[in-house]
Amino acid sequence: MEMTVELFDSIINTSQDCVFWKDKDRRFIGVNQAFLDFYGFESEDILLGKTDEDMGWHSDPEPYKQDELRVLKGESTYKVQGKCFIRGEERDIIASKRPLYENGEIIGLVGSFVDVTDVIRRNEAAENLQIYTIEKLRKFNFFDRIIDEISLDEILDPLTGVLNRAYAMKLVHWLIAENQPFTFTMVDLDNFKSINDTFGHSAGDEVLVEVSKNLAKSVDGFGAVGRFGGDELLIIDLKNISKKDKSRFFEKLYSKSGAIRTEMTFGDSTIMITATSGCASYPKDADEYDKLFELIDKTLYVGKSEGRNCYTIYDKGAHEVLEVSVVTRRGVFTDMQDLRNGMDKESTHEGKIKAAFPVLKEVLQINELYYIRPGSTMRAVNDPEFECDASDIDLLMTEDVVAEGSVESIKNISPVFGTSLKENGFGSVLIVRVRDKDAVKGYLICAVQRSHRIWQEYESAILYYVAGLMV
Repeated sequence: MEMTVELFDSIINTSQDCVFWKDKDRRFIGVNQAFLDFYGFESEDILLGKTDEDMGWHSDPEPYKQDELRVLKGESTYKVQGKCFIRGEERDIIASKRPLYENGEIIGLVGSFVDVTDVIRRNEAAENLQIYTIEKLRKFNFFDRIIDEISLDEILDPLTGVLNRAYAMKLVHWLIAENQPFTFTMVDLDNFKSINDTFGHSAGDEVLVEVSKNLAKSVDGFGAVGRFGGDELLIIDLKNISKKDKSRFFEKLYSKSGAIRTEMTFGDSTIMITATSGCASYPKDADEYDKLFELIDKTLYVGKSEGRNCYTIYDKGAHEVLEVSVVTRRGVFTDMQDLRNGMDKESTHEGKIKAAFPVLKEVLQINELYYIRPGSTMRAVNDPEFECDASDIDLLMTEDVVAEGSVESIKNISPVFGTSLKENGFGSVLIVRVRDKDAVKGYLICAVQRSHRIWQEYESAILYYVAGLMV
């Protein structure tokens, strides 16, 4: 069969590869239909006579230019990986190029490429989820005994790649049966529902995957991570058993490791991912599974009641008689009713604040309540000697409620107020503006020593409700 122009065009335009050819000055002189479809062009007229640089397809065009110049000198390239922009997105491609000859002279080049972005992303996702391989699990005697009889898919959580609930629990029960000491930790992601509601469930999945991977790295070689369910993860630590070692481990986990208190970006928004953890050790704290799980459940609730974004290590003296029901909050409407009943009996500004304090102390887990009257300094309800300079607080209060987990951030906006807070030992604050229509009547302030405290929505709502009862 004779190769005609029509037959050549038919072959080129039915190819799934993007094919192009250029002159010796690297200017486009033709492309196939797959090329046009890839870039969304209706015809080749938009690029004829232009180079890659003219089209702006590469963030750094120089390597691609040098590649083509070598081809124009007689070299050929095969399946070279690169990147190009397509409708604002940088895609991964693999390209091959060779010289075009006429009468023994190079007159240009012909090339083809395929988009491999999805393949690379799938491979990267698979690698990211490959947290526990068969070889890694063999380091645990429990898994070494059974790993040849079952598949990894049966052992691992399909979303996060860590141990699923069933096998995490089996590992825990086996360690207890073998009388092997370990520390058992429950990790609960803070405000996870709001992440799903705001950015979508795919964002929530990304958070779970990222935190699980980072936690697994943090205990690599001496522990394992599992997914208990939803946004709750488990750490089974065979190394850090003493209180000193556990404190050191969690301090690193919450500061230097990047596993917890880490930033993630979704679209134009960057959010801080935090978690609350509670732990207890076998057999030091409990010598049977049910009791051990009860203790980590209890310490987890202690952390939540103290503002989340923290860890609690079980301490017999502090936690033995503490019931979960004690640290679990009542309904917000019950709190509001108690506040109104107490505050309505008072007629003065100071009287209403003092009446609100007992309820706020329990609800917000605070030791003191502070307030500012217009033109005065920050005062404490129960300490007449306390003063804090808040002369530039108006710079901070652009909204009725400000919940800030870092006093350092306040210093950038209200330097006098922020510095004074720090000098008084405060790490984070919740502030609500008291106003009557447009007139500012003062501020109510919850200030605590612990930095990075997460002030929950219901906590902000309760303090805002109290501010409304002040006028």
